Amino acid sequence: MRIAVVGTGYVGLVTGTCFSEMGVHVACVDVDENKISSLRRGEVPIYEPGLETLVHRNVRSGRLNFTTRLEDVLNDVDIVFSAVGTPPDEDGSADLKYVLEVARTIGKFINHYIVVVTKSTVPVGTAKKVKAVIEEELTRRGAHIEFDVVSNPEFLKEGNAVKDFMSPDRVVVGVESERARKLMARLYKPFMIVSDRLIFTDIPSAEMIKYAANSMLATRISFMNDIANLCELVGADVNMVRKGIGSDTRIGKKFLYAGCGYGGSCFPKDVKALIKTAADSGYQMRVLQAVEDVNADQKLVLYRKLVAYYGDEEAIKGKKVAMWGLAFKPETDDMREAPSLVLIDLLTKAGATVKVYDPVAMDECRRRVGDIVSYAKDMYDAADGADVLMLVTEWKEFRLPNIKTLLQKMNGRLILDGRNILDSDELHQAGFEYHCIGR
Repeated sequence: MRIAVVGTGYVGLVTGTCFSEMGVHVACVDVDENKISSLRRGEVPIYEPGLETLVHRNVRSGRLNFTTRLEDVLNDVDIVFSAVGTPPDEDGSADLKYVLEVARTIGKFINHYIVVVTKSTVPVGTAKKVKAVIEEELTRRGAHIEFDVVSNPEFLKEGNAVKDFMSPDRVVVGVESERARKLMARLYKPFMIVSDRLIFTDIPSAEMIKYAANSMLATRISFMNDIANLCELVGADVNMVRKGIGSDTRIGKKFLYAGCGYGGSCFPKDVKALIKTAADSGYQMRVLQAVEDVNADQKLVLYRKLVAYYGDEEAIKGKKVAMWGLAFKPETDDMREAPSLVLIDLLTKAGATVKVYDPVAMDECRRRVGDIVSYAKDMYDAADGADVLMLVTEWKEFRLPNIKTLLQKMNGRLILDGRNILDSDELHQAGFEYHCIGR
């Protein structure tokens, strides 16, 4: 089987590479010539554990290729995956211009039956728009070529995407025809050998499932952050609360960790988009609006703890702040909507000096904020001379720091843990003043 995957970002590159690993011949398409040239040289533009090895192996095998022209490969493929970006507009809605551009190109150049698969996260009703654009181009050509549009949302976790794709807990496919269903079932069959987790739905339901799933996870995070903030006021321990409610099988243990807010490419964008979709339909998503409001506020929590410690914002001027962690989560260099960006902005505007360290996101930080912060060579270099240490991303290497080294390096003794991963008793015994979330 031959397929094309349009878009070589996070979703597109993982999708194309993993399909090629299963024996499918894949053409990855992107209009960015520099990116395609880099991929042809074996340079993977994103950090994702295991991905680079798979890319190199499948390029060598001839199953994975890269091109800037979708029209050059359309005649050879059975399925086209659209995995282009859907950035949020100012009103929170998903911008579909790239999705519809792909559809227009398909309509202009197809000459045989294909299945057009929307892999990008798109609002309910997008498949209809994609179908209309393709039909419009076919009509303009005077061509009568059959095609199907399918919705196949991705459920990849950054930092675990390759494993998620190769061993999915579910694959959701929204279809309108039996022909498309059979072709998609054949494509995904290699992933279902051990257990059949292929779920076929109608197209609107498939489009909604992605938004509903991410919004539910975001809701759990904001709920626990709300509970954590109350725990601090009433003297409870959010970690104990988490264990108590997580043991309820109706609730479960996942996504119940309090922290300094969620970020990334999915949760913030998808929550906003679902709120906007509801508004366009005359309905208000009251719970999700609260989820978004709580998260925006939670990104300020470490800064507020710092202000409370020193008494006012004026006292922060001239302070040296070490920041451990920049990415929105471990095992990725993605800083989209990351709490670190909010903190860097607040701290530098208040006149603090910020020195940052992240195992993989340093270059991304340089790209985003430039030289308004300084960059450390390691976690202890970041702490050198610091008045306060802020832990923002729960990388494993931060979990068991050398306390003696921190005592030697830091001028101050304040540690603000935004992910609740450090040992409070150990730090207190060493003379640090330790503050975390929800305790």
